[in-house]
Order: sequence, then C-alpha cells, then structure tokens
Amino acid sequence: MLRDRYVEVRNQSAAICSPLQTEDYVVQPVADVSPPKWHLGHSTWFFETFILMPHLIGYQVFDPMYNFVFNSYYESVGARVVRTDRGNLSRPSVEDIYRYRAYVDRHMISFLETTLLDTGLTALVELGLNHEQQHQELLYTDIKYILGHNPLFPIYAGQFDFGQTNPQPNEMVHFGEGVYEIGFRGEGFCFDNELGRHKVYLGSFGISKKLVTNGEYLQFMLAGGYTDFSYWHSEGWDWLRQHGITAPLYWHKIDDRWMYYTLGGLKELQLDEPVCHVSFYEASAFAAWKGMRLPTEAEWEVASGRIDWGQRWEWTDSAYLPYPGFKKETGAIGEYNGKFMVSQMVLRGASVATPQGHSRNTYRNFFHPRHQWQFSGIRLATWS
Repeated sequence: MLRDRYVEVRNQSAAICSPLQTEDYVVQPVADVSPPKWHLGHSTWFFETFILMPHLIGYQVFDPMYNFVFNSYYESVGARVVRTDRGNLSRPSVEDIYRYRAYVDRHMISFLETTLLDTGLTALVELGLNHEQQHQELLYTDIKYILGHNPLFPIYAGQFDFGQTNPQPNEMVHFGEGVYEIGFRGEGFCFDNELGRHKVYLGSFGISKKLVTNGEYLQFMLAGGYTDFSYWHSEGWDWLRQHGITAPLYWHKIDDRWMYYTLGGLKELQLDEPVCHVSFYEASAFAAWKGMRLPTEAEWEVASGRIDWGQRWEWTDSAYLPYPGFKKETGAIGEYNGKFMVSQMVLRGASVATPQGHSRNTYRNFFHPRHQWQFSGIRLATWS
C-alpha cells in the first residue's frame, strides 16, 4: 500500500538522523556536502511542492519562505538559496524542520488514504519516495564527511552496514563479443535515465568478479602511484597536485600505520575490505597501473548477474549521456536527470549506504570525476 510505503520511507530519514547532535545538523564543510537538516527539509519540500500544492484542494503551505530555502536546482519553481550557503541557514531551526516534516506527513497520509490516485499521480508519489531514498544515501555520505572532518573523529553511533571483507582471491569473468541489450524493462519503478532499452555491440571482455581491496590499493600507493603522472588523465593529475591528494578520502597515516575514518570511528585499515571513497581519477589511475581498465556501463550491466556487487558504487569508463530516444518530462520534473547529462561519469551498482530495495542493475548514478565523498569503489576490466 502506497500509504504504508510513504510512512516507512519518511521514518527512515528521521532514523538516519536520530544519532546526531543538534550541531551536526547544520554543518556544511564543503559545497558538495549539504547539512542534514537541509536534506530533511528538501525531501519534504518535494512532496509539498509537487503533490500537495497542486493536488490537495485547500492546502496551505507550511511556510512560504521554504520554497526559497529548500528548492535544490529546479529553475522552473523559482529562486533558491545558493548551494554553498546552505550551511549558513541557522534558521529555520532543526525543531522547525521536524515540525515541517510532521505537517507535510499529516497531509500526505490523509491525501493517500482518501484520494483515488490516477496512474500519473501514483508515479509522482513513487518518484518522491525514490527521491527521498536518494537523499537517505546522501545523508550517510554527508554525515560521514561532516563527522570525518571533525578533528575528534566522533562515532556516528547509528546502525550502519560497514560492508564485508573480501578475503577470497579475485577472478575474471569473461564474455564473448556480440550484441547485448541494456536498460530497464519490466514492472516497478525506475528513473527516466534508465529507460530506452536498446542494443549495444560489445567486443569480448573480462571483468573482475570482486572489487579492488584496500590492500591492493595500498600497493598502488606504495609503488608511487600518486607521484607518477603516466597513470593519470591530465585533468586528474592537475586535480591531485592542486589539492594535495595522496590517498583515498578518510585515510590517515598515524605513527606509520594507515588508519581510516568510518562511521564507527577511526579504525586501522582493513586490507581485505573493498577500497572506498576514491574518485574516478584515482580509479582510472589504479586500473592503468594494473595494466587494465574500468568497465563501461554496458559491460557492467551485461556482467551484473555474474559478479558480486552492492558494497560500493562502482566507477565506469562511461560518460553520463542519454540513452537512445530519451525525452525529458515537461515542467519541473523534467529537470530531474536530463540536464545533468554533461561532464559526469556513470557509477553502477549500489553501496552499503543504499536503502534496501533501492538498487537495480540498470540504476545509473553519476558524479563529477573528482568526487570522493560517495561510497565509491573500483572494479577492473580487460579486453579479452
């Protein structure tokens, strides 16, 4: 029942934030990280703006200023707070945000219980729920960045799956050349960027069954991987020199031991655990050092039934572009994915921060090549 699913998803966002102190809700260390209270408000604003305001007769907005505060990037909806200023929003308070959520939830639950939704409106509610699940994953990544840049390295203390170690030897899975189909098909929800199932020609290729581990990545570092330009894209080489990058995000060398920050606090590096928080530049450089490459997103999807995935979002060697026949929806909803199809790389799979039931082998995540703060990892491929 849609009403029950709505309640479950909304409660999960609050549960993710429940271990936080009030001060944690407001911090924005860098532009890419949004304060947790902004995520809570923005996901609520989505339901108020796109469902309640146009479809619930007599609905009164909680606060007229919240459209300016919690609009993220929807140009057609109006002006908004600049992203880099989200951390300056000491008001509305955390208490105000939770009142806002309760107000919208009360109206949404009543609306879902008493309204016969048509197909289009049902799909819009589903989009809102999947949108909130995307922000639940972002909550984990942003909370980790906030706490991980606190000099005290505080423990998050919430329940979180930190991922499994990978002690078994890796192996390559091979696929012959041929024409394959990729893209979403069947029943259930998907984002518009997954649609347009189509045929692709792939040459024969091999792909690793498991992800690259911390221990394997450490070997790359010890071999001078961060000081040899020959492994790096020119843009990636400029990035690491400009920012002084010498290791994955959250790695710290303390008393000649490699430590890394987790949501469970600062721990000694686990060599068998899949490497995490690497940029596309780093993933590609590591692959080059190994004499291999990253898989394309088509190769990844074709191979997804024979590889272990779900622990880390995995960088692919594919630019984020539309599938054949892609069309943006009209209005603000059309701004959801299509306008970001430039200057970004595709990640496939899911991560330990992905909500249960939110991952698919056709899901196309996307970020700029420099980003490390997502739970991103590395899978290797070869031309066979």
